[in-house]
This record gives sequence, C-alpha cells and structure tokens, in this order.
Amino acid sequence: GIVLELLKEAMVSKLGDTKGFLIDGYPRELQEAEEFESKIGEPKLVFCLDCSAETMSSRLLMRNQSSQHSDNTETIKEGIESYYQGSKTLIAYYERKTQLCKVN
Repeated sequence: GIVLELLKEAMVSKLGDTKGFLIDGYPRELQEAEEFESKIGEPKLVFCLDCSAETMSSRLLMRNQSSQHSDNTETIKEGIESYYQGSKTLIAYYERKTQLCKVN
C-alpha cells in the first residue's frame, strides 16, 4: 500500500508535465496490479523484459563486481526462480488483457 500511495502521489504531481509514465519493477504480484488499477487506472501498455535465467544470472554477477552487492551464485539463482514463479500469474493477467509487450 505504501508503494502504491507513493507512486500515486508522484504521478499526480506530474500529470500536467508528461504524456505518460514508465514504472520499473511494479507491480510484482497480481494483487498489486489489481490495486493499481482500482486506485490509479489501467495501464495502456505493460513491458516484460523476457530473457533467460542464464542472462539474468550473468548480469547480476557482473553487477556484483562493479558495486557493493554481495549476492552469490546460489542467492542469485534462488532470486531468479522466485521471480519466475511470482511473475507467471502477473504475465498471464496482462496477456489476457492484451496490454503485454514482451521484449526479448
């Protein structure tokens, strides 16, 4: 609820200055999508960056080398698996609404 309220406040404050919004990483769950739609509105388009677990893993490992992140291979693998499991329902939801654009 807090994230949604912060998004709403930020979006409302910029309504006159923009043609639209790009929100990265939200919603992550179906319930968040439904709440977003009921409190803010339905998105016109949802992008899904579709890449393999191997690509995500290698990019996260590179990020570790150039920053203070200390995720190890096992932690990254668990996070990716969790992401795939959690996003299946959300992706299917937006596919049914024909708002989903998968980007390879």
